[in-house]
This record gives sequence, structure tokens and C-alpha cells, in this order.
Amino acid sequence: MTLDLMPPLMFGGLVVFLLIGFPVAFSLSAVGLFFGFLSIELGFFNTAYLGNLPLRIFGILSNDLLLSIPFFTLMGAILERCGLAEDLLEGTGQLFGKIPGGLAYAVILVGAVLGAITGTVAASVIAMGMISLPIMIRYGYDTRIATGVIAASGTITQVIPPSLVLIILGDQLGRSVGDMYAGAIGVSVLQILIFMAFIAGVAIFAPHKVPPLPPEALVPRGWPLYWRVLKGMVPSIVLILLVLGTIFMGLATPTEAGAMGTAGAVVLAMMNGRFTWKLMREAMGNTMRLTSMVIFILIGATVFSLVFQGVDGSHWVEHLLSHLPGGQVGFLIFVNVFVFLLAFFLDFFEIAFIIIPLLAPVATKLDIDLVWFGVLLCINLQTSFMHPPFGFALFYLRSIAPKSLPTKDIYLGAIPWLFLQLLLVAIVIFWPQSVTYFVHRESGVDPASVTIEVPPSPPQDEDAMPVFR
Repeated sequence: MTLDLMPPLMFGGLVVFLLIGFPVAFSLSAVGLFFGFLSIELGFFNTAYLGNLPLRIFGILSNDLLLSIPFFTLMGAILERCGLAEDLLEGTGQLFGKIPGGLAYAVILVGAVLGAITGTVAASVIAMGMISLPIMIRYGYDTRIATGVIAASGTITQVIPPSLVLIILGDQLGRSVGDMYAGAIGVSVLQILIFMAFIAGVAIFAPHKVPPLPPEALVPRGWPLYWRVLKGMVPSIVLILLVLGTIFMGLATPTEAGAMGTAGAVVLAMMNGRFTWKLMREAMGNTMRLTSMVIFILIGATVFSLVFQGVDGSHWVEHLLSHLPGGQVGFLIFVNVFVFLLAFFLDFFEIAFIIIPLLAPVATKLDIDLVWFGVLLCINLQTSFMHPPFGFALFYLRSIAPKSLPTKDIYLGAIPWLFLQLLLVAIVIFWPQSVTYFVHRESGVDPASVTIEVPPSPPQDEDAMPVFR
């Protein structure tokens, strides 16, 4: 067996394990260790090379940036359980209820706010589905429109800061989380506008599918209603702006900002009179499970990537992708189609840890801005939650939807929103400024281009030199 065959065999072996259904973290470790010992026997590298593995694992466990994941997760879990979603949806639904599509507009806007404060698609979809889906069906909304807007609005969580996906992509691409968050601001707004434009189109051309609330279901408009909306929305937005602002201004690291956000979430829950120790235990349990899953996948990925690099897998991938027709555009189209297809079967954490480290060197060689590249992939990874029949957002919605609602309607309702997400991918590819405009640039001087020239010293007269005895 030659060295050239090892990278494709490793990749193929991993695909086989994943198709069998073996857990991803252990699949990565098993394939990596098997091919690592095989490579030692075949003389591709020696035993000392695998001695780097404990150091890499220790580097993962001591990575301060990854510590922000449990903090942001805990912050979102506390806010999601303290009843903010109910207050936001009920108030905003009443605010927009008089116009066709008003409930759908409310779901999109609240989905964006919940995405920023909860950080998890499951929390957003389940909270909005339990509250708004029965109301939308009761007042005559088309079931496919209703289920589609709820599932799609939950996926905004993936892009809107402080997204967990952006933290992981920043870590894997070697870019700061602050830059990733800044780059995602523009596309988050674009995503919301595209979703609202779709509902506006439905309201114009098929108003019977998104009717307004009947007069008897509306509460009187006035300061009591406005105060109800502001009371639910403003504290949450202030907390998120405080967390993101400290990151953008360099006053706090993402980990410190996440810790501050968690403390703020506890304060908000207490202010609403909904903080209990049961709530805290449930939030901490969910945080522990998610963090453990991320760390196990990351350890498995580092085992796989160490061996993969040892058998020149990175050169194999670079040669494979850097010679695609079309240069940068050809590479981007191929990568986005590839990630889109992978998202049918793999979770976004798995794609980020397995695929992104292989793509980053090629993107760098093609002179692609890695912050822009990371945000682009983050948008693409949204689609993993909307793919029929494997999209997790659809599973979450099915779990809380009435039994009388056909599963077919949930799947068919997701398809238009899937195309809207892909439309945003195309917009970002052909309009990079939608990301790069918001990213803070330093002095604009590339340190690699700076040269220091020291003029030669003038010759000195030997007779004039001091003599020490």
C-alpha cells in the first residue's frame, strides 16, 4: 500500500462508520487510531508522531475560547425557560395581528430575538411552535406556511450573534470570534428581510393563506400593549447588546462576555419572578450535555486530523480542491454544494470539526477571506436543520405539533424556506461586502509585507579602535 492511497481510504472509512450509525466522536477516534497504527506498521511515520496526540487533547481542554460555549449555552437555557418567549410572541403577535401575515411577521422577529438570547435552534423552534402554531392554525393560516415560518425562524439562531456555530468556526479557521460576529451582522439582517419579504409576497398574492387576526382576538391598542412588548423585548436586547458590545470593543473576551451574559440572564429571570433552582438545574443539565458532546467530537476530530495530516491528507485535499475549474468561484460553488449535501447526514458540529480544517488551507491558498468564508459556511449550515426528511428543526416541530397535522405538510412547508436560505448563500458569494463591510480592519498594513533594511556600518579605522588590556 502506498502513501497516496491512505487519505482517500481514511475518508472512505469514516463515511462507512457514519453510514452504519456509529457515534461520530468514536467513529473519528476509531478510524484515526486504526490508520495511525497501520501507518506506523507501513513506515509512513514513526511512533513518536502519535506522541503529539496527548498534547493536542490537552490543548483542546485548556482552550479558553471553547469555554465560552457552555457560558452562552447556559445563558440561553436560562432565558428560554424563564418565559420570555411567551411574553414576546403574545405581545408582538397582537402588535402585528391586524395585518395579513401579522402572526408570521411576529414569529420571524421573535425568532431573531430568541436566536440571539437562546443560541439553540431546538429552544427557539419548540418555544415558538408551542405558542404560535395552535393560534395560527386556529385563525386560518395555511399549515405549510405556519410550520415553515416557525422552523425557518428558529434556524436564524445559527447565524445571528452570539451564535455557537460562529464560535466554533472562528476557532477552526483561526479567526477571532469578534470578527466572526461582526461579519454575521449584515447577513443576519438580510436573512430576516428575505423571510419577511416572502411573507409579504404571500400576503399580497395569496392573502387567504395568512389572514389577519379577527377583531375579537385583538386586544385594545395603546400603551398597555406597547409596554407589554417593550417589557419582553428591551431587557433581552440590552443584555445581548451588552454582551456583543464588550466583545466588539475589546473590553472582554468571548468567554468573559459569556460569563457576564449568564449572570445577566439570572438577573432577568429573577426580575421576572421566574427564577427557581429547578430551572437552574435543568439549564445546567442541558449545558453539560451539549458541552460534553462538543468536546468528545472535537477530541475525536483531532485524533483523525493528526493521522490524516501524517499521511499527507492535507496535501491530497489541497491538490483535489485547488485545481477545480473556475478558481475561487468554482471552489466556493463546489464547497457549498458539498456542505449542503453533507448536512443531510451530519450535524453542524461534526461538519465544522471534520470538514472545515480541510477546507481552510485551500481557501487561504486561493486568497479567500476566512472570516467571509466562515460566515458563508455558517449560512449554508443553517440548511442542515431544514432538510426534509432529516432536518432537526422539522423533528422538533413534529414533536410538539398536533397529531392531526400531517408530517407531509411540515416537510413541504420547509422547502420554500430552504430555497430562501440558499438565496442568501448566493447573495453572500456575489456580494462579499455584506460580510466584510462590518468587520473591523486594523491599520491595513500587512505585517508580512513590511521589510526592515539596516544600512551597513561604515568601515572603521583599526588604529582608532580602543584597546582593552
